[in-house]
Amino acid sequence: MPNFNKTKMITDVTMHYCPGCTHGIIHRLVAEVLEELNINDNAILVAPVGCSVIAYNYFKCDGIEAAHGRAPAVATGVKRVHPNKVVFTYQGDGDLASIGMAETVHVASRNENVTTIFVNNAIYGMTGGQMAPTTLVGQVTTTSPYGRASKNESGPIHIAEMISTIQGPAYVARVSVHDVPNIKKAKEAIKKAFQYQLDGKGYSLVEVLSTCPTNWGMSPVDALKWVKDNMLNVFPLGVYKEEK
Repeated sequence: MPNFNKTKMITDVTMHYCPGCTHGIIHRLVAEVLEELNINDNAILVAPVGCSVIAYNYFKCDGIEAAHGRAPAVATGVKRVHPNKVVFTYQGDGDLASIGMAETVHVASRNENVTTIFVNNAIYGMTGGQMAPTTLVGQVTTTSPYGRASKNESGPIHIAEMISTIQGPAYVARVSVHDVPNIKKAKEAIKKAFQYQLDGKGYSLVEVLSTCPTNWGMSPVDALKWVKDNMLNVFPLGVYKEEK
């Protein structure tokens, strides 16, 4: 039986994420892909405000902190100055789909040759569990104590579907990390997204359905089940755009 080894692209720093949060799984997938593609020393991470605000402490590559929502703009600048570097953003739903929506749309429209890892846990995590653009109808948050109401707040924004309608992007997919088979599929999508950048094909976005046990008020096990039973129905998995 082969040994289970930690990827060299993850530091030995203790992560700050809550117990049961799947940010750690997504971090590992990204790190494994960077190592397998042999771009360890050529990658630059751009992490904005949110639960991933100090993600650069966990990846053994250069990292830059961007203002809230501005990671795509910062990544654009970095890639244009260093076109031979592999530049990626790691963003949550409150960051990417709310305050950073304009940057998200325009980096995709320009087809900038960067990669975005979009973590969708349907809630604002770091700032206290408020309703996010991706919060499900009926979902209880600190700012929707009776559940998100479609009459007042409409329904959640579907980022993968929306971005795939723009002419620019080369690769857009939605995956999940709620169980092992889907974790494997998520890694495949993340690897393809980075390969698209290496091949110079342009902008790629991988949306990853994730958990937030703390703000959902659930155990880690129940949170994984909630993704399967609720989020998958609202956010269907799959490849939404793939330029050949």
